[in-house]
Amino acid sequence: MTLGITLVSHSPAIPQCLAALLKQVAANVAVTTAGGTQEDELGTSFDKILAAFEQNPADEILAFYNLGSAKMNLELACEMTTKTIHIYDIAFIEGAYSATALLQADVSLAEIEEQLAALKIK
Repeated sequence: MTLGITLVSHSPAIPQCLAALLKQVAANVAVTTAGGTQEDELGTSFDKILAAFEQNPADEILAFYNLGSAKMNLELACEMTTKTIHIYDIAFIEGAYSATALLQADVSLAEIEEQLAALKIK
């Protein structure tokens, strides 16, 4: 089983910038992004989220999002992929950063989820 990260945001730029930061601390962790609508406007896109899942080489994906309607599209995309997706209702940047750094350090999913629980805000 391999674990990867998918970042979903209403802004096209935010997940790309966050992914660049995450690559600095965890070069071996697969990170894919889905930001903005199909037209790169503010909003989210089911198609972009599904593509981010499929482009991620991991078997299981830890998914982080920034606003509530992104979660709705994440949940819909989960139904359309064969991969196991874990959606976290936590601080977007801090949660993704923590999870990615822990994955790089080969921490188990159970331990990662225990640490992420402290970041729950939604």
